[in-house]
Amino acid sequence: MRSDMLVSVLSELNGASADIEATGVISTDGLMMASVLPASMDEDRVGAMSAAMLSLGDRTAQELVRGELEQVLIKGASGYVLMAYAGKEAVLTVLAKPNAKLGLIFLDVKRAANSIADLL
Repeated sequence: MRSDMLVSVLSELNGASADIEATGVISTDGLMMASVLPASMDEDRVGAMSAAMLSLGDRTAQELVRGELEQVLIKGASGYVLMAYAGKEAVLTVLAKPNAKLGLIFLDVKRAANSIADLL
């Protein structure tokens, strides 16, 4: 039941922007809780990479005295990966196209992360 509600939030997020290609909710230890990913994408790999990057981002923010981590953004030639906490125990990961309007995506991700945190 809860996973259906999470998928509903992710589907709404995916539909909010044509620039969003995939989304997932991952536990902070790397387990996929819910996702809307293309069939060609490995859920386990997305989960593990998201947890690793968020952990590294947390450590970097602490060590460099930047305050509490809000999000991690990775830009590659083929697009963006955005990770944000969705409560204390989950991460929202979003894959976006290279020409994405990031301001709108940041806003949509923040809203979705708050909804997910409320569900968890």
